[in-house]
Amino acid sequence: MTIRSAFDAALQSLKDDVVVLSDRVEKALLASVDALKERNFEASQRIIAEDRAIDALRYQIEDRSLTLIATQQPMARDMRTIAASLIIANELERIGDYAKGLARINLKIGEEPLMKPLIDIPRMAEIAQSMVHRAVQAFVTGNLELANAVIADDEQVDSLYDQVYSELLTLLFADVRKIRQANLLLMAAHNLERAADRATNISERVIYCVTGQLVDTGWENDVA
Repeated sequence: MTIRSAFDAALQSLKDDVVVLSDRVEKALLASVDALKERNFEASQRIIAEDRAIDALRYQIEDRSLTLIATQQPMARDMRTIAASLIIANELERIGDYAKGLARINLKIGEEPLMKPLIDIPRMAEIAQSMVHRAVQAFVTGNLELANAVIADDEQVDSLYDQVYSELLTLLFADVRKIRQANLLLMAAHNLERAADRATNISERVIYCVTGQLVDTGWENDVA
């Protein structure tokens, strides 16, 4: 095996690790909302415990990335790919934290009946999961069209968040005693909105990885 082919194999292995991490995070995100909807406390506890595996995989990707940089001295696009792996792994780990946060919200609500059927929050989770999945696929394949489509989908999640906020506010006017649960459900929606924002960050990194041009939608400066 030539030096270049060995390097390409190592780079592909790094990408494979990112895909595995994404798969774990996506499953955690959907499972956390399912647990909230179904009031499944055991599932929430498992999600919290399994977050350690997500953290460990993120650190593995970081270690492999830094090893490649130190030993191979990659240039140009190869360097951007390794740097993107580092950044994307961090974004995915943060999304895993949001899933863990959703699991904790379910436990905090406890046996109290939900003040409203969960419709928009599960929809937010589905869109956010799809965005994460497609953003990582765009990274693996270098698909700019797919990366841009993910960025465009963020508006759907933002719109659903606004809808959840309005509905919870309306319900609070009818019964202010529900304020604690309303805050927790709004926090759940906020976690999903941020998960979609992280998927947008991944897509922006894909664009930079392929073109060398860094785009910035500026979501982190928005007021939630």
